Amino acid sequence: MMNETLEFKLSQLPDSPGVYQMKSHGELIYVGKAVNLKNRVRQYFHQSAAHPPKVQAMVDRIDDFEIILCDTELEALILECNLIKRNRPFYNILLKDDKQFYPYIRVDVNADYPTVTFARRVEKDGARYFGPYMSATIVRGVLDTLHKVFPLRTCKQELHFGGAPSRKRPCLRWQMGLCLAPCQGGVMPGAYRPMVDQVVSFLSGREDQLLEKLKAQMLEASARMEFERAAALRDRIRAVEDLLQKQKALSVEGEDRDVLAVAPDGADALVQALFLRQGKIVGSERFALDGGSADLSESLQMFVLQYYDGAPFIPKEILLSAPVEDREVLEELLSEKKGGRVYIHVPQRGEKRRLVEMAEKNALEEIRKRDEQFIRQRQRTLGACEDLARFLGLPAAPRRIEGYDISNTQGTLSVASEVVMIDGMPAKQEYRHYRIKTVVGPNDFASMAEVIHRRFSRGEKERLEALAEGRTPTGFGDLPDLVLIDGGPEQLKYALDAIHQVPMERYPNMFGLAKRFEEIYLPDREEPIRLDHHSEALRLIQRLRDEAHRFAITHHKKLRGKQAVRSRLESIPGVGPARRRSLLTHFRTLDEIAAASVEQLLEAPGMTRPAAEAVYRAFRS
Repeated sequence: MMNETLEFKLSQLPDSPGVYQMKSHGELIYVGKAVNLKNRVRQYFHQSAAHPPKVQAMVDRIDDFEIILCDTELEALILECNLIKRNRPFYNILLKDDKQFYPYIRVDVNADYPTVTFARRVEKDGARYFGPYMSATIVRGVLDTLHKVFPLRTCKQELHFGGAPSRKRPCLRWQMGLCLAPCQGGVMPGAYRPMVDQVVSFLSGREDQLLEKLKAQMLEASARMEFERAAALRDRIRAVEDLLQKQKALSVEGEDRDVLAVAPDGADALVQALFLRQGKIVGSERFALDGGSADLSESLQMFVLQYYDGAPFIPKEILLSAPVEDREVLEELLSEKKGGRVYIHVPQRGEKRRLVEMAEKNALEEIRKRDEQFIRQRQRTLGACEDLARFLGLPAAPRRIEGYDISNTQGTLSVASEVVMIDGMPAKQEYRHYRIKTVVGPNDFASMAEVIHRRFSRGEKERLEALAEGRTPTGFGDLPDLVLIDGGPEQLKYALDAIHQVPMERYPNMFGLAKRFEEIYLPDREEPIRLDHHSEALRLIQRLRDEAHRFAITHHKKLRGKQAVRSRLESIPGVGPARRRSLLTHFRTLDEIAAASVEQLLEAPGMTRPAAEAVYRAFRS
């Protein structure tokens, strides 16, 4: 039943173009445009109208609407696009992967040792920007090739000019011959600059000039019997030629055009875009459309409208896999944005049709891969939880599984880890570390009991507090359905004794996993269970056990390293807490402090010469 306000507004609708905004309880849920607002809006509320399920669900929620009159259909189209992008209404087809900024390649030409990097926007910083490119994948591919061809630096390390090396040794890229190590004074700016000029030349489209220059340098090096240099230049030439070859995959009349194909992907839709520049395919991109599967033609129209609204470049021709309702208006809008004529076609035959079919084939292949990946992912996560529940005799698949492990060095710095999986996926925000407080010496059994008691004492308390306040328990209060103890029956027994000392409404199921034979130990069963080594359930709990072990070991090593540094520095006279912090902040590692000279030690804030000399002697005694 429509309310009186809605009926009155419907009776007052004008016969003119404009935009309508559907609302539910004051929330904007849909934006549309119409050549005739009266006919279009009233159509939603005709009882005889057979709406698709999504539209019917929207109509059932509408309790109000607003209209904005426009002079032309083009104005209505522009306004509709702006309102959708700004408000992102629930029932509109939305471009998920819409990017606000398109990628560029940035060359910092003003620096003594310029770098070539990825950038999302053009800044007024004196650097040279090349682009915009259609996708980040294209940019990263070009950068990878450039860094193989030209040994330019990629680090942000502070440079020392005039041949003065920094205190750090050159990185792995220098050892691989991919960098000239200006951080070590290995190359002066005058020798570095020609490579930067060659990169700029290449990115400016003068590839032939670059290839001719590299070939001449290779022949010259060979004539001088500098065969290693000639071989390096040969490899650079091949890398450039490979990159150019990738861009010559297809040629159609040497025009700039985009090819767009749409395919249903469950409740959504997937748009595959191919980008041709001067007849060459220079890249491709896939875009997901929320709720776009019901009407593929409408989905394609909304994609064109939203994507090219902020696109850095609009080609002369756009080829589509399906016709769109407002083709002429879209052409007018895009022509106005481009400042030149833009054509939209749905080719039926010839080379252009083959391009569209290529895009369609790629879209369907991507959907097939995603479906297979979803099935595999479900088998590894929820499917594995269901299998585990069946093997362990649980009434239902566990939602939250926690794994525990102990790490120490002969009983010192003993720590425990708690790692969590929710629906078979790691929930790293729920991971916890514990410092063992009550156990002295290398007693993993007692340490595990302490951790289990502490975790569930606090967890049950927070759970009850949350329920009393009407909240859903989170953090410690979100208790697990299943607990994995790293170890055999003894470790499991200690953990069970500890948890049963905590008054709880419901105790979680618990089991142990012994690493030697991957045997599962249950509380009420003497004989262990051995799962098939190809079982996803076994792989799931192995991942959980290994993650608990890794998390515990990592934290233990960190504590051990801190203690080693602290104890080593604490024994040096004249170096108190403030100077220890200053040294560690300045040099980062104990090895760097040990390798530093007295003068380098004096660079740390607060260091005096007697203190620096004491540190220097302490590490060389």
